[in-house]
Amino acid sequence: MTKHTTFQQIRELPFEHQALLACYLCARMRPNYDLFHRVTGFGDPKVLQGALDVVWQWLAQGGKANFSRWQEKVDDETPSEYGHDLLGVYPAMEACTAISTMLQGLIDKEGSPLLDVAKVSQGSVAHFLELSEGADMEVQAREQMLQEHELTAYEIAMQQAMVTFLSSQEELSPELVKQVRGMVADEGISNLGLAIEDLENAAPTR
Repeated sequence: MTKHTTFQQIRELPFEHQALLACYLCARMRPNYDLFHRVTGFGDPKVLQGALDVVWQWLAQGGKANFSRWQEKVDDETPSEYGHDLLGVYPAMEACTAISTMLQGLIDKEGSPLLDVAKVSQGSVAHFLELSEGADMEVQAREQMLQEHELTAYEIAMQQAMVTFLSSQEELSPELVKQVRGMVADEGISNLGLAIEDLENAAPTR
């Protein structure tokens, strides 16, 4: 299943289903920020989780939510590559970017930013692999590694599976939101394969 097909199917989802998918993807990226915070002490993971909680609640119950304020909070906690020589700064930045992008889509009631979250998540995996395993590879070998790597394949397959699942759900309901939120916990890993349990047991390295 190609990326183009997956992204096209996301475009065809109802807006609220797109928002649910975006929140799911952001929740899978958030642990990458948590690890960066644990290692460096930078930022506040509670802000990112707070933003996600607001979106989960809005999806399940509707009503009003101050997405703009939460976007400001997330942006304030976004690290910069300048001043951080740690590879983990990029997944942390991209987790913030994904959440901020999702919030922008909800502010504007526009599906395009919600689709961008899926692109950011896939791009985050590719970027991480390029800077880690692919750092010393020739261009052609690196491109092949990116295409064949298990993290790349898993990310694309996971997105396609979730899109297929949401396409089968005619209406958004509190039960569906709870089910999708539970899938993040059941999966137990970030989009980079970081085990949540390992994160909880990790000690700062600097």
